[in-house]
Amino acid sequence: MSVNLDAKDKLLLNALQHNARLSNASLAEKANLSDTPCLRRVKRLQDIGVISGYHAALDRAQVDLSILVYAFIKLSENTATAAHLFEQHVESEDQVISCSVISGSHDYLLEIVAKDLPSYEQFAKHQLGACKVISGIESTIVLKQTFAKRILPIR
Repeated sequence: MSVNLDAKDKLLLNALQHNARLSNASLAEKANLSDTPCLRRVKRLQDIGVISGYHAALDRAQVDLSILVYAFIKLSENTATAAHLFEQHVESEDQVISCSVISGSHDYLLEIVAKDLPSYEQFAKHQLGACKVISGIESTIVLKQTFAKRILPIR
């Protein structure tokens, strides 16, 4: 469901995407608003779910998670029950940083981080392997990530 955003909302969202630590006064100045209306707009954007949270962007290698893996998952059966079991299982795994339902020959795409290749192998065999509705895992190891954009192009 798309939300109707005006120019001021979009300006606030772009500013917050680039620096979520901006003070309300700085944010209000960027949007040419006074403090109270700016705060009200940001609160409204949070309340309706356009702003879902504030996060620090971390360098994986600096926190000893230098391996990035995309794992294509095939389920043993195409049922709502199997999907629910799988999604519940991987959501509880800290190393899985995103899970997407995809079309094509696989059912899901997981983005997984690991300390090193033996750690990923252990994770794939023991944590993912423990999920009985998985019939196949096809992993792609990222050799080098040239960039990762986390800022949405709001216009």
